[in-house]
Amino acid sequence: MRYATRGTSSLSALVFLITVSCSAPSSDSPILTADVPLHLEEHLDDAVVTGSEVPEEVPEPVEWRFDEPQPDWRAVEPWTPIEPAQVTFTDDALRLTLLEGNKNPWGRPVGGIVVGLPDWDREDWSHVVVRARASDPEGIRGIGLGFNRREGSGTTEEAPYPWAAGGDGAPLVTDGEIQTYQLRADFSRGIWEGPLRKLGFWFGSAEPGASIDILSVGLIPKEANYAGEPVGAREEVRNKVHRRSIYTHAPGRLEYRVRIPEGGRLDMGLGVLRDDAPIVFRITATAGDRTYGLFEETFADKTAWGQRSVDLSELAGQTVTLALETESERTGSVALWGAPTLTGGTRAARPNVIFYVIDGGAADFMSAYGYNRNTTPNIARLAEEGALFEWAYSNASWTRPSTASFMTSIQNSVLGGFLNWNDPIPEEATTMAEHMHRAGYQTGVFTANPNAGTLSNLKREVDLFREDWDDFAYFGGENHKESSRFLHEGFWEWRADYPAQPYWAHFQTTDVHADFPTVAPFAGMFVTREEFEQVESWREQLREAGGGGLWSEAYEETGINRQALYTYALGLYDEAMAHNDYQLGRLVDRLKAEGEWENTLLIIGGDHSIRAAFTDLAIGLSDSIPARWSDPIFRPTIGKVPLIFVWPGHIEGGQRFSQPVSMIDVLPTILDLVGLPMPEIMMGQSLAPLLMDTEGWEPRPVIFDDFTVDRETDELRGTIEVLDGRWGASLEINPRPPDEDDTEEEIAQWQRPVPLLLYDLWSDPWALWSVHEEHPELVEKYTKFLEEQWAAHQALAQYFTRPDDVELTPEQLQALRTLGYIGN
Repeated sequence: MRYATRGTSSLSALVFLITVSCSAPSSDSPILTADVPLHLEEHLDDAVVTGSEVPEEVPEPVEWRFDEPQPDWRAVEPWTPIEPAQVTFTDDALRLTLLEGNKNPWGRPVGGIVVGLPDWDREDWSHVVVRARASDPEGIRGIGLGFNRREGSGTTEEAPYPWAAGGDGAPLVTDGEIQTYQLRADFSRGIWEGPLRKLGFWFGSAEPGASIDILSVGLIPKEANYAGEPVGAREEVRNKVHRRSIYTHAPGRLEYRVRIPEGGRLDMGLGVLRDDAPIVFRITATAGDRTYGLFEETFADKTAWGQRSVDLSELAGQTVTLALETESERTGSVALWGAPTLTGGTRAARPNVIFYVIDGGAADFMSAYGYNRNTTPNIARLAEEGALFEWAYSNASWTRPSTASFMTSIQNSVLGGFLNWNDPIPEEATTMAEHMHRAGYQTGVFTANPNAGTLSNLKREVDLFREDWDDFAYFGGENHKESSRFLHEGFWEWRADYPAQPYWAHFQTTDVHADFPTVAPFAGMFVTREEFEQVESWREQLREAGGGGLWSEAYEETGINRQALYTYALGLYDEAMAHNDYQLGRLVDRLKAEGEWENTLLIIGGDHSIRAAFTDLAIGLSDSIPARWSDPIFRPTIGKVPLIFVWPGHIEGGQRFSQPVSMIDVLPTILDLVGLPMPEIMMGQSLAPLLMDTEGWEPRPVIFDDFTVDRETDELRGTIEVLDGRWGASLEINPRPPDEDDTEEEIAQWQRPVPLLLYDLWSDPWALWSVHEEHPELVEKYTKFLEEQWAAHQALAQYFTRPDDVELTPEQLQALRTLGYIGN
């Protein structure tokens, strides 16, 4: 029988008696229960495995390293009569350079490299992994994969693109560091028949002279990642949805001893590696001497999850042997069971938790915090139902370090600082998702910023993970100003597929992040179409004048009024905030309509303030501009964020707290409120005593730190800061020495005159002007205090080790470019 429909399969409709040849688990096998969601991938040690043998012959990974001769790699001959790119070999890399003779009919230099292959089957290969170094932000900006060569040749009026099929592509990070890019090997635009004979890359630049260094190219077989064990659990991604999954080799069978709960159901995704090897997925349950066939389907779509559900309610109360089986004509084919979760229909004892982070959300520009524009009426109503912290801060200045800190309750410098775009947080740091998953929660993440997800490895122990704002975003689809709407849709799809409770969901929207305008009807609320076009015109003029940053001389050269520009920019930000607020209101309305609101703890926060939207509005709107080095994290437009807790029937509504707190307090607060153990290592403290009006909270200064690893010395460079009542202090650690070619003016702008800057937040609430010269006694006090904090951070950092880098995917890189982290 085959059941290919989406949704729940009725046991009474699907049950059929079958005979199973292999033996059932012994009576010594543990009996699993589903009082809270039972994640089968977490219980492989309790399963009996039959079959699932690793094939004897699995293709080996292939790697070309260019620190040694690789004569098979050469410049590819373009399809039209222009010159091939220049290829040279350095000590450690193949260097491709685009010159005047490489210009296409539209005046842009293009070219590529190629290697011949011995008629390989493309279905055997999963990814091409490229290690490359690019240093010119105006040079080569992207890398494109190509397969086989087009037949014949073209004319000088046609595009010189040589490939029969274009493969995956990705933007480049042009910071001069070695980056690792992961490109799909089984994806192409275009169709060719026959084997894979040539593999290559294609590049383009705006002007001649651009180059890129390629250090290595690796070709990864699909089965290679699964050849170590017959059965295992790992994260898998299909159609941009990541799931914790069980893999087996067909034919294979997993058996669990399970007590079926009331209203029992099994939800899972089906996944395969290949289109040419369909797999039969089958689920049976054995109770006593009867075996019930519950589900059977043949599945062969390697690009998507097949979401399925099996109704087990008619077996409620029975202890059964639940078997997950796979078969395939291609012996050894890998089968994936995506997030197989057994749940019941009883109400959860613990509340659901929704952690809603507005990426770039500024508290001071929310009407819920007293802002004069009505940007957040829904958040204001939610604050009346719960508790609002008037002075909450992120612990770092931007998404990557801030999110990692509040997801672990550990400061950035302790976690190792920022190394590059693909350095995940240490495995020893337990994330919020891991805490919740291990307590039986279903876990889901819905983010539009890879710095809050895969780039930091914050997908660990997340059952379902979405990291995009639109299924077509990478190919030019809807912009990320609608991220909240798309992420909410993904959340409700997850709830339909996995409806049990309790669940933990993390949202991180980018509606108010860089790049405007927002969508109708919110576009135009505060900035007219003419004013928006004026902003775009001004920004283009500034770029053409060689600048646009706050300290650029281009303002004087163009005559553009900086304050007018930033006033309009603030209006654009406010429109985006109003859109996000509206979508959040709709999310809460639906939670109420679905009957989930009364059992849900909602936390609204931010990872940093408004600066990511349009440089730094505090400086842009001010009468005069301080030096570049005057940018403390505790400046409200950098670090001040919303923090609101709502839990109907538990947290009293209408509370407002004036005590300074930080986002690093969120993890211990959630664990405290839902009754889970605290982390072994945490640097925040629970706010539950404040929220619940009990003893146990102690006022303390807010600590910030934001560090980058110097790739030459391995030193951490950055600042550690403190907000202590009236005073804010920022201590620079291991300042970067001036470069030989820095001018005196550049040194004056970039280099701090003293290690510690001091701000009087009573007279200078935006922290623009340091008063260290007027208060030497406070400089001494806070220097000593922050040096002691830094020493403690260094000591605590010994508990954590930086994991290996991960490969950057095209989707991650495109998101980084769209959000303004890497150049356009």
